[in-house]
Amino acid sequence: MKELVIISGKGGTGKTSVVAAFAALSQDMVLCDADVDAADLHLIMDPAIKEEHDFTGGHTAIIDQERCTQCGLCRELCRWDAISEDFVVDSIECEGCGVCYYFCPERAIDFPENTCGQWFISDTRFGPMVHARLGIAEENSGKLVTLVRQEAKKVAETAGKDLIITDGPPGVGCPVIASIGGASAVLVVAEPTVSGQHDMERVVQLASHFRVPALLCVNKFDLNLEKTEGIEALAKAKGVEFMGRVPFDPVFTKAMVHGKSVVEFDGNSSATLALNAVWGNVNDYLG
Repeated sequence: MKELVIISGKGGTGKTSVVAAFAALSQDMVLCDADVDAADLHLIMDPAIKEEHDFTGGHTAIIDQERCTQCGLCRELCRWDAISEDFVVDSIECEGCGVCYYFCPERAIDFPENTCGQWFISDTRFGPMVHARLGIAEENSGKLVTLVRQEAKKVAETAGKDLIITDGPPGVGCPVIASIGGASAVLVVAEPTVSGQHDMERVVQLASHFRVPALLCVNKFDLNLEKTEGIEALAKAKGVEFMGRVPFDPVFTKAMVHGKSVVEFDGNSSATLALNAVWGNVNDYLG
């Protein structure tokens, strides 16, 4: 089984649109949306949810007022100042370290696991999809990314699919690390700007650190040809396989408004033709 993870050094480069286009072109894979902090692939895929599960992670202290003697030890020990003078825990300030829970002499503090969000197994017009929704201001997104990738592999095994296409998070933080480990390859979608080149270089370095082969696609390449050539030269110097260029095309926005991939919306657009070529190169690389 092979997994292609689409990533970018920053948000807004068009990776979700690329994932949707690849799904339309492949039509024989499992989709995985690992961008759990800001999931949006479902807006194009319109998934029909088959299974819904709670995602739990981390803990928040809760003081039982009936058992609490207000000795003050928990307030002394809490380095986050999360416990008020009337011995109520502020769930926003609480970091879930557990010091108050473990040292309370009256055992008056509970330490339940938090429900941080939900994850789903769904059907789409292109095949199965595993995705998630992380709650507002919740943590453990790296753990949730790992979970949805594991479930996507289970779905692929059950359905007899040999390819998973994963929409990864932007940047180079914990969620990205969780999304690329063990992948067959990552496709970096870059923009021809100064920041685009810088961010591409960082994410390529991250992939190299985890020994995951990196591929490159330059989106909106015609907005700055000089910078596009600079990005491609940098990729070549770092041993990154170049998969192709995609031009700036308003069809991306029009397709999203209609809840479709660009391939479905306009099969003859310049963007669609370019994405066909990129997908062909990626497919050949994956073998």
